[in-house]
Amino acid sequence: MLKTTLLTVGLAALSFAMTAPGSRAADEPKLSVTIYNNNLALVQDVRRIEPAKGRQTLEFKDVSAAIRPETVSLTANGIDIVEQNFDYDLLTPTKLMEKAVGHEVKIVRTNPGNGQQTTETATVLSVNNGVVLKIGDRIEVLRDDDVPTRVIFDKVPDNLRAQPTLSVVVDSDIAGPRLATLSYLTSGLSWKADYVALFDEPASKLDLQGWITLENHSGTPFVAADTQLVAGDVTLSSGQQQQPYNPRRGVVRAGAEAHTGPGKALGDYYIYALPERTTIAENQTKQVSFLDASGVAAHKIYQYYTDHFVSADNPSSAAVVIDFSNATGGGLGAGLPAGTIRLYQRDAKGEPKFIGENAIDHTPQGSELAIKIGDAFDVTVQPTLVATTAISKTRTRYSMSYLIRNAKAEPVTVELRQGGVWGRDTKVEKASLPGRAIDAFTEAWSVPVPANGQTLLTFDIATGD
Repeated sequence: MLKTTLLTVGLAALSFAMTAPGSRAADEPKLSVTIYNNNLALVQDVRRIEPAKGRQTLEFKDVSAAIRPETVSLTANGIDIVEQNFDYDLLTPTKLMEKAVGHEVKIVRTNPGNGQQTTETATVLSVNNGVVLKIGDRIEVLRDDDVPTRVIFDKVPDNLRAQPTLSVVVDSDIAGPRLATLSYLTSGLSWKADYVALFDEPASKLDLQGWITLENHSGTPFVAADTQLVAGDVTLSSGQQQQPYNPRRGVVRAGAEAHTGPGKALGDYYIYALPERTTIAENQTKQVSFLDASGVAAHKIYQYYTDHFVSADNPSSAAVVIDFSNATGGGLGAGLPAGTIRLYQRDAKGEPKFIGENAIDHTPQGSELAIKIGDAFDVTVQPTLVATTAISKTRTRYSMSYLIRNAKAEPVTVELRQGGVWGRDTKVEKASLPGRAIDAFTEAWSVPVPANGQTLLTFDIATGD
């Protein structure tokens, strides 16, 4: 199953659209970059070329240094590809010296006392943990000392490039200018969402800002590129075993609310275009605002979750969770792409203070989210397995009790969630408090606990087929 999301904007600072940003004429060169979440991008580079007739080599500079050469595609009218090579051996002083092994270079030394220069011809014998030279009848090591020394090379080797270069041997039917489209996949480009939430506990509201964070570590800048973002987890052939299914992080209940924002489907994914062409520099992190919502209904809860029916000798702290929905009725009305939510709360002076962060996965619109921000040391839960009864070969009854203590000066409600249930005939046979089913595998109880007091929750549950 593919994970997908509906990336909607709500009260967005920037409006995303599916139409091509900054439309250009069809006969103009252009650069398009489609960035996925998992360190992957599709580059589509339309360039003007002017080949002669017949077989020749075309060089394409400024391609990504992290290109996947096996994914390269070049199309142009009247062009047949014979061979392609990706030259990523970049020109550096070390590479120059390595390529000079077995060849002659000139060594220029300057006397620091009188400034006089001497030049000698040397053969480079080795460049392993240092440079070994043969000068006349003697062998020397090129030292990095106080004597100024320069090495002069006759030329730059043909297979060293100042920048990553894709060279393609083509056979052209005719001579003359035309447009060529170079497409390839590359690693080193990725995007994610980052969220800043200001939580107002007395009002049970939060303000949520969302930022798209682009990162470029591909070794190449992408200048004035039409940039699109794909939300969803694309499967790559990595030779690794497929990871087991994990529930969505931060999501209590997945939503099924109809998509109300911009963006259109791309297969089982969603794709969105930045409204303007943008330059993504090498080793740059760029942020673009995409979400700004105020007054989203939210509240703090204390939560305890277990997927086992066991006893514990010692109590455990309940988790502190900020619970909210991204449904339209909750004031947000936006699918949330995967990223990190960072929460802040104002102190007594009215200044925002960081209270915690957590990650979420791609979350469709209409979902309920629970963002854990820490543990409450003064609200604890201690489980006890009272009895286990075999009803049949495949069904078991568990009798559980949970002692919930509250050392705070005010009453609290603890959301206790019992996982580990399964089977078509799962049934809560009796309980000291009313509960509800979260999904096919989880039952939940909202347990009120008085200030400086405790509450005992008990229930019998039969699970299995």
